[in-house]
Amino acid sequence: MTATYTVDVFSSLDGFGTSSGNWGGYWGKQGPELLAHRLSGYDAEQRMVFGANTYRVFAQMLAASTEESDVRDAWVTRMRNLPATVVSNTLDGPLDWPDATVVRGDAVDVVARLKEESEVPLRSHGSLSLNRALMAAGLVDLVQVTLFPVITGQTGTEPIFQGAPDFDLELVESRTLDGRTLELTYRPTLHV
Repeated sequence: MTATYTVDVFSSLDGFGTSSGNWGGYWGKQGPELLAHRLSGYDAEQRMVFGANTYRVFAQMLAASTEESDVRDAWVTRMRNLPATVVSNTLDGPLDWPDATVVRGDAVDVVARLKEESEVPLRSHGSLSLNRALMAAGLVDLVQVTLFPVITGQTGTEPIFQGAPDFDLELVESRTLDGRTLELTYRPTLHV
């Protein structure tokens, strides 16, 4: 059996994963329904997969935060306590993450092997360049985009799908959270 691999990203309406502006986390649009839904999404057993850059950002951000800060939302704490694989040829263990392992090698080969061997679903939050490569290789089963109601034309950074191949997307699920934020889950197929 092959494990399902889900790419989980946050996005502005214009397709940016982050912003250099003064928006704050979640572009200032988080609400109780979004946070509760995010927490429930990490209830099930699963393995997180990160690239080295995303791991470094998360580890640094969490190390500089406290339990009371906005960074440590309950879902983030739960995600951090899930088993994780960090695909990197530059990091060495042990990592500052409770159950994380560094795996060296080509990301496509590493994740293909993980999909074959894992008894639980695989999920990646962020890791944009890693996940674009995995999508191009046909290893991504689901793309979950949490679409925040903002346009960051002047301050947007990290275009989520820039440089990715073209894909057709089959809508699998959609929901509105807090009356303003959309979560869209798609099954990607390489457009030929």
